[in-house]
Amino acid sequence: MLEALFSADNLARLVGGLWVTLYTSLISIVISLLGGVILGVGMAFGGRWLKVFCRVYLESVRIIPLLAWLFLVFFGSATLLDWHVSALSASVIVFSLWGVAEMMDLTRGALTSTSAHQIQSARALGLNGSQVINYIIFPQAFLALLPASINLFSRIIKTTSLMSLIGAVELLKVGQQLIEVNILKIPDASFYVYGLIFVLYFVLCYPLAYLSQYLEKKYQHNRG
Repeated sequence: MLEALFSADNLARLVGGLWVTLYTSLISIVISLLGGVILGVGMAFGGRWLKVFCRVYLESVRIIPLLAWLFLVFFGSATLLDWHVSALSASVIVFSLWGVAEMMDLTRGALTSTSAHQIQSARALGLNGSQVINYIIFPQAFLALLPASINLFSRIIKTTSLMSLIGAVELLKVGQQLIEVNILKIPDASFYVYGLIFVLYFVLCYPLAYLSQYLEKKYQHNRG
């Protein structure tokens, strides 16, 4: 029975769902990285109105559940814009907006974590404001930001499982379809299919989690 459940066709469908998950995650991660770093710099060193905009944006994304954002973009686009956005496009938009907000806050925190003593010492040595930012703040912020950003990338990959709720045929959705087709013939189909999906997510996310912990320990050791 397991041979029928995990036939070549079914495995190919799971691989296709895995590709959709990775494709969505990769695009969202790239946009999050670029947009989050730019807005994070603005949030840390920008003007008052830019900081207010970034704060409102951050809190709006954090307060409203991601699932509500997915429904809003996917179903609301047809109502408000008279233009239907596909489930995949809606997912990329929402996960990118969320990732940019989280990356922006991580960048702001990393840039503002440099101690006042180091900044005062740099100024005492004759460095101007730009030199302090480029030679003192940015290098330390990069080291502090690296493990946190990798952890965010892992969270984005796991959160893409919400795509299935708006009809995107990603890894979890394919697994649900396989279970529905085989549940009468194989009562334990859900156990085996979800078990395989668990393994796939573990293979994708554990190396990132391990790398994040390793870099965090290394950064703390270097600071100490």
